[in-house]
Amino acid sequence: MLFSRILRAGLISALLVAPAAWAGPASAQTIEARHAQGTTQVKLNPGKVLTFDLAALDILDALGAPVSGVPKTILPAHLAKYGQHEKIGTLFEPNYEAVNAAAPDLIIVGDRSRVKYAELSKIAPTIDLSIDQKDYLGSAIRNIRLLGRIFGKEAEAEARIAKLEQSIADVRQAGQRAGMGLIVLTTGGKMSAYGPGSRFGLIHDAFGVAPAAEDLAVSTHGQPISAEFILKTNPDWLFVLDRDAAVGQAGGSAKQVLDNDLVAQTTAWKKGQVVYLDPANWYLVGGGATALQASVDQIGQALAKK
Repeated sequence: MLFSRILRAGLISALLVAPAAWAGPASAQTIEARHAQGTTQVKLNPGKVLTFDLAALDILDALGAPVSGVPKTILPAHLAKYGQHEKIGTLFEPNYEAVNAAAPDLIIVGDRSRVKYAELSKIAPTIDLSIDQKDYLGSAIRNIRLLGRIFGKEAEAEARIAKLEQSIADVRQAGQRAGMGLIVLTTGGKMSAYGPGSRFGLIHDAFGVAPAAEDLAVSTHGQPISAEFILKTNPDWLFVLDRDAAVGQAGGSAKQVLDNDLVAQTTAWKKGQVVYLDPANWYLVGGGATALQASVDQIGQALAKK
């Protein structure tokens, strides 16, 4: 019964997102993998894998696939074990000497490293698993499915996808009844807001929470706002992401930034409906299989309490 549900969920997802996630046979040992920057012939079950993308690292970890090299950066708790792995640069800048010396079978880049795709492709087969902000959930699922295909972990990938889709369906029911929400990021004592179609817009787009503010600018850094803006918008829910906590940067915490007389007058504050999003899962890892499931669960648990 469970297996049938997984197959059905997987089939539905395949119908929805298969074209961009397609990985067809090139030979008995390779596949043609479609990704954000084109198509790359990739060896099946590559043994030496380097990833500059933490979401991809999260997926590889969830599937039990091998990882040989990672960027030097802060890692969330569930990926901390990779801190002992070979360092191949940063999230943004490869150490080309280290990459060459590793003699990889596959290199993975993502949102922060995608501009290095062309150079890395000269060293070894490279795929770009950047998240499409206009189709966040769809692109995350495509990435899980593609890596599952590359590493012969299709069953594991489909099980993860099925659980994720069911969890999102459950959260969406609660989200559609929750009222209006505002997504706020704090950093350096300042605030910016994100709406539908943005990098954190999953709360609106997939979880069904109505946006409290219409026509917010869709940009990487969000739309700068003030406490006055939050009061005027008066959301039923505040979803708050502390960027400084995510990157280990000193400064006022999100709770300190929001703790003022203006925000205190909002419905969200009065009702205790302020959700402090997990910094690592939302800001660093994003579309990773484990992080995304945890993010869905966090929102679901918050909404279920009301």
